[in-house]
Amino acid sequence: MRATRRTVLLGLASLPLSGCGTNAEAVWASDEAVELARYRAPEAPLLALVTVRNEGTGKGAHSALLINASERVLFDPFGRWTDPAVPERNDVLYGFSPEVEARYLAYQAGGGYYYTRQEKPVPPEVAEQALTLAKARGPVGMAMCTVACADVLRPLPGFSSIGRPWFPEQLSARFAKLPGVTTVERRAGAI
Repeated sequence: MRATRRTVLLGLASLPLSGCGTNAEAVWASDEAVELARYRAPEAPLLALVTVRNEGTGKGAHSALLINASERVLFDPFGRWTDPAVPERNDVLYGFSPEVEARYLAYQAGGGYYYTRQEKPVPPEVAEQALTLAKARGPVGMAMCTVACADVLRPLPGFSSIGRPWFPEQLSARFAKLPGVTTVERRAGAI
């Protein structure tokens, strides 16, 4: 009886984890839409971690990763922001010009939330590797945004210390410790 009860308890303990990360939605914009929106930035290659936080608690609510490589995209795992001019392919948003980024960030800094944007310059080959990993990731399920961003960052040269945190504020704290990171914080009304 004891072994059976232990088995049942172990099975019950795994239930919340088995449901975590479900509800991933496959979205695939047409080749034409992606080509029309594609944006190549003149700035040097970089990665920028965006962390959305609760105004009251400071706890993280969402993680996303801006990638400036041969094109500028946002990896926005299980993000809910949409824009008719911004095509999406499985959580990768194309055509992420500074103007589009400003609209995205304005959306994030409202309704009781604010964001931090942490930018790190990287060599072109590291930016390209991040872009490839983000595009290959596939749609991300609910409550998995931070893990998905960490999964893109961790294999990159110089990013192994990121690990695989589950909470946005943990990933942000680890990203901040990387050399060369600059951080900007914006609250509603301050954009």
